[in-house]
Amino acid sequence: MDGRRRNPYELTEETPVYVISVAAQLSGLHPQTLRQYDRLGLVSPDRTAGRGRRYSARDIELLRQVQQLSQDEGVNLAGIKRIIELENQVAALQSRVAELESALDGAATAMRQREAAVHASYRRDLVPYQEVQQTSALVVWRPKRQQQD
Repeated sequence: MDGRRRNPYELTEETPVYVISVAAQLSGLHPQTLRQYDRLGLVSPDRTAGRGRRYSARDIELLRQVQQLSQDEGVNLAGIKRIIELENQVAALQSRVAELESALDGAATAMRQREAAVHASYRRDLVPYQEVQQTSALVVWRPKRQQQD
């Protein structure tokens, strides 16, 4: 959540509001098909206290996706269930990657700030010592000859 308090009466795509007859009409499926999908675990709506099904807008979209995969693509219901499970897993993993990237960015920023603080604490009156490299070069000195006038 983003830190703000959510209005308990605010409707979202996750809010279960549609009874089975309305969900069937919105998805273009028969209510018995929705019950079968629920039994198979393809689309599992929320339940009321009296055990009645309540579908959300996301559930309706999922019902349409199941219908499209079944009728247009020819995928059987077991295959559709596996596709939905894999899509949910991918979404969860993408969310986790985003969380880890955010944590990594935060850690990198904190590290740069600590590094800057260490550099700022250096004493400015000290000069870094650099070791002189020794060479094996040979220098020959010859005195100048005096010129005769």
